[in-house]
Amino acid sequence: MKTFSISSSDRSSSGAVAGITSSAAVRQDVQSEGFVRFEHVKKSYDGLNLVVKDLNLSVKRGEFLTMLGPSGSGKTTTLMMLGGFEQPTKGHILLDGKPVERLPPEQRNIGFVFQNYALFPHMSVAENVAFPLRYRGIKGAAARERVEKALNRVQLGAFGGRKPGQLSGGQQQRVALARALVFEPTLVLMDEPLGALDKQLREHMQVEIKHLQQSLGITMVYVTHDQSEALTMSDRIAVFNDGCIQQLADPKTLYNAPENRFVAGFIGENNLIPCRMLHNAAQYAVARTPFGAELAGIASRPAVAGQDVFLSVRPENLALAGDSQGGNRFTGMLKEVFFLGDHIRLCVTVPGADDLVARISPKIAADFTIGQAVTLMCRAEDCRLLVP
Repeated sequence: MKTFSISSSDRSSSGAVAGITSSAAVRQDVQSEGFVRFEHVKKSYDGLNLVVKDLNLSVKRGEFLTMLGPSGSGKTTTLMMLGGFEQPTKGHILLDGKPVERLPPEQRNIGFVFQNYALFPHMSVAENVAFPLRYRGIKGAAARERVEKALNRVQLGAFGGRKPGQLSGGQQQRVALARALVFEPTLVLMDEPLGALDKQLREHMQVEIKHLQQSLGITMVYVTHDQSEALTMSDRIAVFNDGCIQQLADPKTLYNAPENRFVAGFIGENNLIPCRMLHNAAQYAVARTPFGAELAGIASRPAVAGQDVFLSVRPENLALAGDSQGGNRFTGMLKEVFFLGDHIRLCVTVPGADDLVARISPKIAADFTIGQAVTLMCRAEDCRLLVP
């Protein structure tokens, strides 16, 4: 599996920025665009196994960057190291060009929103929001003014006298966000803050947080395992797996141009067909499937003839071939049909690969029979040949 490690002078077409070649190069890059910088960071809890493996990552000032990955992938540990709640085993973490890996959390000027909000139930909303100001020596009228401003930002200006138990889940989440913003931090970290909310409220809060981040121009680093949440909110997404960043890109690039099999399978629904590389043409590479079809696509990186690869194609990019010519075409047996309102979902069996899923328009006038042969097609530009 391809992991993320590139020299500072090497930038992929997806905009990924990774490892460095020298300390001087790091300092120069930090000053130019890296407001937050991880420099060869490693983390082990037992001295044997690395939870985070040689992490190199740059976050731009004012950016909304999401760390996305399954449980145990290293994303939360990375966030905790940035916040000061964990220390790296090796490497450096820089904030605005200054190393902070040995500073305690309260000296980093970072706001933090936890998954469970961590509000004090015996304190009022205003007292909860004012809590970080105590440690910064801000009291009296100055503190009250900041609390009022922070609560107004999250549209809770009239709720300062209530207790957290008197608020809904979404309102409690806003209080936690106001508390993270009240001391005007340079960076806000959020650790799966919407996980406890229902679907409708979670989607509403995604938009609210993104709008707030944009209006204030703050830098946010957000951790989630929810791919749709990451795609909705982020300027860029770092996909973690096994302690490494597998790909770093904007949402559109990540969805349409995954660099390896893990990213293709983790971001959205995808069809992965095992193939063997035949040759590289002028614009596309061509590979042969176990069922004999020759399919063209964009290679994730150079490959040689005979090499095993996977062809990746999204369900929405598969269509019924009909009488049209050109493109990638192959035939399978219809296994299942589901009408889902805005689309029809077809499940098609082909030899030597997992069942394929196609999403087609419900306006297509076709009678489907389970077990019938169906021919699907897709454009080469919508296919990725993923090279291990």
